[in-house]
Amino acid sequence: MADGAVKSGASGGAHVLVAADKFKGSLTAVQVAERVTAGLRRAVPGVQVESLPVADGGDGTVAAAVAAGFERREVRVTGPRGEGLTAAYAFREADGTAVVEMAEASGLQHLPPGVFEPLSSTTYGSGELLRAALDAGARTIVFGVGGSATTDGGAGMLAALGARFLDADGKPVGPGGGGLRDLATADLSGLDTRFAAPGTGGVDLILASDVDNPLTGPVGAPAVYGPQKGASEEDVATLDAALAHYASILDPASGRTGLADTPGAGAAGGIGYGALAALGARFRPGIEVMLDVLGFAPALERATLVITGEGSLDEQTLHGKAPAGVAAAARARGVEVVAVCGRLALPAEALGRAGIRRAYALSALEPDPQRSMAEAGPLLERVAEQIGHDFLT
Repeated sequence: MADGAVKSGASGGAHVLVAADKFKGSLTAVQVAERVTAGLRRAVPGVQVESLPVADGGDGTVAAAVAAGFERREVRVTGPRGEGLTAAYAFREADGTAVVEMAEASGLQHLPPGVFEPLSSTTYGSGELLRAALDAGARTIVFGVGGSATTDGGAGMLAALGARFLDADGKPVGPGGGGLRDLATADLSGLDTRFAAPGTGGVDLILASDVDNPLTGPVGAPAVYGPQKGASEEDVATLDAALAHYASILDPASGRTGLADTPGAGAAGGIGYGALAALGARFRPGIEVMLDVLGFAPALERATLVITGEGSLDEQTLHGKAPAGVAAAARARGVEVVAVCGRLALPAEALGRAGIRRAYALSALEPDPQRSMAEAGPLLERVAEQIGHDFLT
């Protein structure tokens, strides 16, 4: 038996749980699980492997829910530039749980290559997705936020749900964070009443994010994430001032004050703040929510080894990303964890503190990043085969 082998050892006793996130730009979380399974079975043909693709609330969250048995439902919505597009959410009719991924409607992937509209991109389509989930009968909505093209504080989302944002002349302000500079009144009287407090029969809206930034300021949504969405220094200053102004008007209108500074408010261009302040959402770390929704705990009880991972294992991984959440839960149950990744940028000590016994990087087999991404599938099978030899034989 290898030095790192799990306690059950041979193929008849080992039960491997593959709970990895996507390799962004190369493989979906489902494809990662398929490739790891194939590689493990080359090393140990009879090994039991259970796949549970995971996500942390960002892009890929709906796909992970569908892989776990949710139904995929599609709806026409408004994209970040005002264009029509088809987006999906996941629904589990048995308990009325919906998983809505804001990036499906308002994500960067919907912008043409090299085209950014930091001041005018809107979250209107995300509100349409939420409304579709409500219309389907959702009683709990897990709202995964991340990968947005927007910095509008969720104003577009709220407008799609019946709110009105008016300028001094009583006319609707323009789309995006830039339009909020002209905001004079936030009228929430027409807001969808299904977002009443859960105790009064309203939907339970869970804001799932790995981001704990506030809405504005030096570590707020515009300053930290605006440049990724094409915002210049001048745009960042404009958006920061506009969102601060927006919060000064939305807070008293909603009756929920001080939420602009709470964890998650700055998520996805401030859509977290809009959900917290006007929709009564409650914030939870995205990976914790998704592990609950996907049924990770019972799967973990069956496992003797967990394989997690994502495209890049780096410092960000340790701050709420999927592999860190998986490893923490497995360590609490005394189950050993190894990780797979395209690129490894963490020392062994940091991995150990996170509960990861060892990490296997595709870059160790193919140092060229472009070739590694292009050949990620076969490389991952080779890595998984090595894991099988190291831990299961």
